[in-house]
Amino acid sequence: MPRTAPFEDHHQRYEAWFQAHEAAYISELLALRPFVPWEGEGLEIGVGSGRFAAPLGITTGLDPSPAMLTHAAGRGIRVVEGRAEALPWREGAFDHALVVTTICFVDSAAAMLAEAFRVLRPGGRLNIGFVDRESALGADYLAHQHESVFYREATFFSAGEVERLLVEAGFTLDAWGQTLSRPLPAIDSIEPLRPGRGEDAFVVAAARRPG
Repeated sequence: MPRTAPFEDHHQRYEAWFQAHEAAYISELLALRPFVPWEGEGLEIGVGSGRFAAPLGITTGLDPSPAMLTHAAGRGIRVVEGRAEALPWREGAFDHALVVTTICFVDSAAAMLAEAFRVLRPGGRLNIGFVDRESALGADYLAHQHESVFYREATFFSAGEVERLLVEAGFTLDAWGQTLSRPLPAIDSIEPLRPGRGEDAFVVAAARRPG
């Protein structure tokens, strides 16, 4: 079952996080920006409140939470209620897709990636942003997981695990990027995107469907 209850019940609290941690949020946006194409039809899987899709120029978003979709629609996103593991689009419908932290909340990451592969055209791009479980911030989230209404039932992944899942789904990895080198309370200024993985908390995996 989709883990929608925390987002339905606490959607205003979710929105408030971005205001309270604006520097971290903008750092994540800037880390994603170089990998997300400006052209073509894009989809965000797990669009949430549209905080990433809207500024990155992605016009279509799917999410299982009606409350979150209301926020996303208010940001100009064409919203569809549904599950990441059963996308309601034909094969090859999109030129690129974005997944930001959603991999932590789906019932099956493998099924989500299989669906992402299906709805992307050959050569289409998939960008995944996530908190690396093996980073200092990831370890902190794990240590206090039971205290968070959002992360209580989340499944955190390492960069190596995400790479394996992408390869098993048929994707080719093109690049890695990372940002957020400090503990969340200490991030009071925008941090740059750095290449690679394994050092910072927020990691971007840039992949494509071959063809």
